[in-house]
Amino acid sequence: MHIPDGYLSPQVSAGLYVVSAPFWLAAVRKVRKSLPQNHVPLLAMLSAFSFLIMMFNMPLPGGTTGHAIGGVLIAILVGPWAAVIALTLTLAVQAFFFGDGGILALGANSFNLAIVMPLMGYFLFRLIAGNAAPSSRRFSIAAAVGAYIGINIAAAAVAFELGIQPILHHLPDGTPLYCPFHLSVTIPAMMIPHLTIVGAAEAIITGAVIKFLGTNHPELFPSEIAAETTVKPAEEKKGGER
Repeated sequence: MHIPDGYLSPQVSAGLYVVSAPFWLAAVRKVRKSLPQNHVPLLAMLSAFSFLIMMFNMPLPGGTTGHAIGGVLIAILVGPWAAVIALTLTLAVQAFFFGDGGILALGANSFNLAIVMPLMGYFLFRLIAGNAAPSSRRFSIAAAVGAYIGINIAAAAVAFELGIQPILHHLPDGTPLYCPFHLSVTIPAMMIPHLTIVGAAEAIITGAVIKFLGTNHPELFPSEIAAETTVKPAEEKKGGER
């Protein structure tokens, strides 16, 4: 999933830095206002968790590799904008100190994995979960579905960014200057493994962790989710008294 340097043109790399910048600024502003102080250690732990699982690359058919990310899991526990910051910092550490993903491509990797995945996945999660309590089956299923779709949207973005390089940047004889593979290659190479293997792994990890925490530690979830959790039992009790 990480794009190394040399596969994207400088124009595309710079453009994705520009596209990502407003999301980074918005994330910093929103987290400063809304993230409780007692959730900061949790955010740090989740960043470390994401770093760890992203280091386990699975070889996939077609010559690519894939890995779980935990983007939607982080978004559910500390909010989508905090997830943007956590994943961006994780990707930066990987690029600068471990060579996993390029430094020039950091804007692209952040856009795909730290912005698109958690924001889209969290939106779908909230849409499916509704007012379900964290301990409910619907809540964990919604988390798994959001994670599955989120990582596949991110994979599609990677496939598109790589696949358009031969179209945008090539020599007069057609020789690609950067990524040599067209969309006809990058889309199936990325999407088939992610739709079948990587997406399933991401969904299982996210659903299982959310189910465990929702059952045993519902206090870890953001205030808006906790509020929905406490209102529902109160309403049920009131209805039972009638």
